Amino acid sequence: MPFEPSSHIPRLPGNDCSPGKPSDSRGDGFAGGCISLIVLLIEIPVAILLGLSLAIRGWGHPEEQSGAPTMDWVPVLWLGGFTLGVLMVALVFLLSAHPYAGAVQLLIAAIALIFTMTVWHKVDERAHPSPLPTCPTRAGTPCTSSDSATDR
Repeated sequence: MPFEPSSHIPRLPGNDCSPGKPSDSRGDGFAGGCISLIVLLIEIPVAILLGLSLAIRGWGHPEEQSGAPTMDWVPVLWLGGFTLGVLMVALVFLLSAHPYAGAVQLLIAAIALIFTMTVWHKVDERAHPSPLPTCPTRAGTPCTSSDSATDR
């Protein structure tokens, strides 16, 4: 990297970033922070609406299934799509020379990925419950809850 005689800062050849240039061409922290704040203020309501729609989704349907419930992929797919959207925004920021905004978006994507994996794990456990232990009084048959309606 060549050094200019009047400057102690090394510069790459062809990279003519100087302090007099506008901040959008330099990709400094202030512009990245402002962009990150704007995108964060957009993502917060989207995440709240996503959470509310997933929480309200199951209120109107009482569970009347007799067996184990099927795997519900809707929350996993919604949160996964949100996570991929945040990752795409982070990639755009990192490629457009806004490393601070990209780093904030990567942090948000990591948090969203943790939520996605947690929801997937809970839905998977609900769809595939552990088997009942064998009943000590009846050899080889699983224990069931003693419900007076089923004993008749």
